[in-house]
Amino acid sequence: MLAAGAATRFGSPKQRLFLPGVLAALAGSSVEDVIVVTGAHEIETHARVVHCPEWERGPGASLRCGLRELDAEAAVVVLADGPQLDPRAVDRVVDAWRNGAGDRLAATYDGTNRSHPVLLARAAWSEIPDEGARALDVKLVPCQDLTPPGDIDEP
Repeated sequence: MLAAGAATRFGSPKQRLFLPGVLAALAGSSVEDVIVVTGAHEIETHARVVHCPEWERGPGASLRCGLRELDAEAAVVVLADGPQLDPRAVDRVVDAWRNGAGDRLAATYDGTNRSHPVLLARAAWSEIPDEGARALDVKLVPCQDLTPPGDIDEP
């Protein structure tokens, strides 16, 4: 889970506010290990926390910090400011990967635009630029019957 940003538009560390809900959604999914990547703010949580000193370089730098801590074939990427994350979307993206849909997948809630969760197989981890996974081409996984996770930037 990426939670490294400064949250300047929000005016306070929004990660602290939304993190419990996103963690609860992940707990209801098939994800086996959760890493919270921090940067600008310290965050207290029961999940494993990795501080990324290069967080200001962009979300890709934070993502790479988290991936270095994983021993997995793939990683599901979610944002700490997506409070309506549906565990069924996480499982749908994971199932698509397990069924051979590709190494870079993203949920879509309208059929055309990518959203979260994003799944990156280990083969794609070395391709992540500083701007993050959004710079990578992905195959979209239909989640139109589910509520999008949201992306809260302002109070």
